[in-house]
Amino acid sequence: MGASNNGFTDAGLRRLHDVLARHIDSGAVPGAVALVGRGDRTHVLALGTMNHGGGEPMRRDTIFRMASTSKPVTVAAGMVLLDECRLRLDDPVDPWLPELADRRVLKRIDGPLDDTVPAKRPITVRDVLTSTFGLGMDMTALGTPIMNAVFEQGLTPDLPTPMPEPDEWIRRLGTLPLMHQPGEQWQYHIASDLLGVLVARVTGRPFEEFMRERVFGPLGMTDTGFHVAADRIDRLPDLYAPDPQSGEFHVWDKAADGRWSKPPAFPGGGGGLVSTVDDYHAYFRMLLDQGVHGGERILSRAAVELMTTNRLTPEQTAARTALARDNVHLSHGQGQHGGWGFGMAVRTYRGDYAPVGQFGWDGGSGTSTYADPRNGLVGMVLTQTGMSVPNAARLIHDFWTTVYQAIED
Repeated sequence: MGASNNGFTDAGLRRLHDVLARHIDSGAVPGAVALVGRGDRTHVLALGTMNHGGGEPMRRDTIFRMASTSKPVTVAAGMVLLDECRLRLDDPVDPWLPELADRRVLKRIDGPLDDTVPAKRPITVRDVLTSTFGLGMDMTALGTPIMNAVFEQGLTPDLPTPMPEPDEWIRRLGTLPLMHQPGEQWQYHIASDLLGVLVARVTGRPFEEFMRERVFGPLGMTDTGFHVAADRIDRLPDLYAPDPQSGEFHVWDKAADGRWSKPPAFPGGGGGLVSTVDDYHAYFRMLLDQGVHGGERILSRAAVELMTTNRLTPEQTAARTALARDNVHLSHGQGQHGGWGFGMAVRTYRGDYAPVGQFGWDGGSGTSTYADPRNGLVGMVLTQTGMSVPNAARLIHDFWTTVYQAIED
């Protein structure tokens, strides 16, 4: 196998470099930054260029739009409030989110918006944390009245116009019926944005301010937030969404004067963060260390265990698996882990090289971040090539396949 390099073989690390370089040299992805860490040692690879067609090289401190890999990090704000007993798992959210009181629920997912029944019970904190509060991005229901209404109300981050500020966002959300009864079915994304609104209402402070004080600051995540300041914008690449038919690179968001160049009206817990490999490594290493960073406790051990343990029933798992498996045009095979904890996937069966218990998530901007308690491993690979085509997803798959071959104890 070759000499060991703190839990990785030298030959394995060389192979990791060569596999990533092959993707980048092909032109499929302009550049990437990858990190693997075990214990107190990390190995970072920065390959390719910031932008398609050349320009500045990728660097260790390049700032990336984290997209849905925001979810495993922003959920920590909710866990802080649980630890402090300012939230309780089975309390209704109505006192803080009165817009979501007295819910109506569609009789059928594809039915008219006024064909509803009363909700059987209020939405709880647990429903929000587990993404089972009754409304989400259901890619198996595109074209239905409810999904059309979600888009028309501007409730998602991928539309041409940015999302409205939190109070207006929750007002619009409150005008829609739920797709499912609270607690019954796992649904993607909207719960993570809703959590940010809930945290702001409970604390009486902007979501980003609370995240910075209780999570980013204590972890030294100085490059993490919901926008990139002007004096750092040169470290942010453009974000590309290649054409699904031709493969031609189109800029979805430019760095200069783009969506992340100024504070957003809506700081989205579901996909709004920007960050670096070192900042994200600090966060996921804290989770592996059961809530402690540099001798300081960020989250309780029980909170970390709750976040990173599967919370779904078999029926909920089936719906989540179907979303990942049957929407290959979006996921390219991503998301097939089995379980879901709070804000992140949790592997409940071994379907690839990663073992049961690995937790984390992937992002549509070409990002992937996971931690693996069994191997004491944190790994991530970050690009800014969106998953409108399979290129970034294939790079991500090959990254993880190679990382697990490189482990040597």
